[in-house]
Amino acid sequence: MPEGSRRAVPTELPRADVVTGDVPGSFPRSVMCERHPALIDRVSGAFPYPPEQRARLSALREEATEGVIEPLDEDAHDHGAWRAWGMDDHVGTPWTRAPFLWAESYFYRRLLGALDYFGPGPWQGVDPFAPFKRAELAGPEAAAEIGALDSLADLAPRDRDQALLRSSLWGNRADLGFQVGGGDTAAAASGLVADHSAELWELLETRAGGRVCLVADNAGRELLPDLVLIDTLLATDRAREVVLHVKPGPYYVSDATMADVLDGLRRLCEAGGAAERIGTRLWRAVGHGRLRVRAHAFSCAPLPYRDMPADLAEEFAAASVTLMKGDLNYRRLVGDRHWPATTPFAAVTAYFPGPVAALRTLKSDVVTGLDRAAVQALDAGGGAWRTSGTHALVQLAGA
Repeated sequence: MPEGSRRAVPTELPRADVVTGDVPGSFPRSVMCERHPALIDRVSGAFPYPPEQRARLSALREEATEGVIEPLDEDAHDHGAWRAWGMDDHVGTPWTRAPFLWAESYFYRRLLGALDYFGPGPWQGVDPFAPFKRAELAGPEAAAEIGALDSLADLAPRDRDQALLRSSLWGNRADLGFQVGGGDTAAAASGLVADHSAELWELLETRAGGRVCLVADNAGRELLPDLVLIDTLLATDRAREVVLHVKPGPYYVSDATMADVLDGLRRLCEAGGAAERIGTRLWRAVGHGRLRVRAHAFSCAPLPYRDMPADLAEEFAAASVTLMKGDLNYRRLVGDRHWPATTPFAAVTAYFPGPVAALRTLKSDVVTGLDRAAVQALDAGGGAWRTSGTHALVQLAGA
């Protein structure tokens, strides 16, 4: 029985502190003190923002690096939501002392507010990260990956399935937020630290004809293989319908929104060859209701999925399986805590209302479900295997 089963799941979890950026030299500290200021500088050059926005960006940069957390304006549309999400507990404290998951989310909310994204005014709804996402989608790397779809027909069905799953898994090495931090995302992967791929495909075969939820992570070069994987699930009737969850607005630099889904579909439809056929099928699937896009407000909440609202839990419970893409969704799925790496994945996700699979390239410290010998070998290697994007995992629970 694979570790992903819900049977015989331990009822007690080890003590694990919430991840913060309070430790000098830690990965969260580098995100808060280095990546976020670099992102502000990059965003400020993406559009000809007027002086008011530029002044607010400068103030946020100073606050995030040298000051303490300031509250949202009381007239902000989501002021009440952020109070419910713990804002009052963290206002007045250094950014690095707040829970890392909360602080990251709040930083992006404040960044959007500084740019008048929520309006009213001419900058309302202007995605500050759109130039980065669209440039990546139009780049030579994306073109090469799209062109490679023509060779899929030469593969045996099982090999084609596995190639598409691995492409979706490793696609988030193109994560723009990670590139801002200076990581070597082009480095060749050294392997999977956990691999439940066979169990996942078996589950999809066993529960063919149902609904599959795919919770997207990044746009651009990652979203393209996600769309291709969705097409395969629909074309082979492993899924009667797919619900693609995206963010309701810009978030974490490269996170996918509905606009990014449309950009990805157009990119496929205009590419010719196999990509065009895939894009056309997906376009029709949206029109026929077999591919539905969901943008739940909880997708941008600074909370773990354990705290998801009832309507979202009901949707995941009705799915044959929910595929969680990327690093942020993994942190929200297992809880952003310093778990021992050998803590069973099935135990930390036992609350989830249905079968759930994580497809994730490791870019943060949190990881669960690994073999003790494998952890010892990885630690002995001396590299930053948890955060460098050189390792990945496929984990399944609840099957």
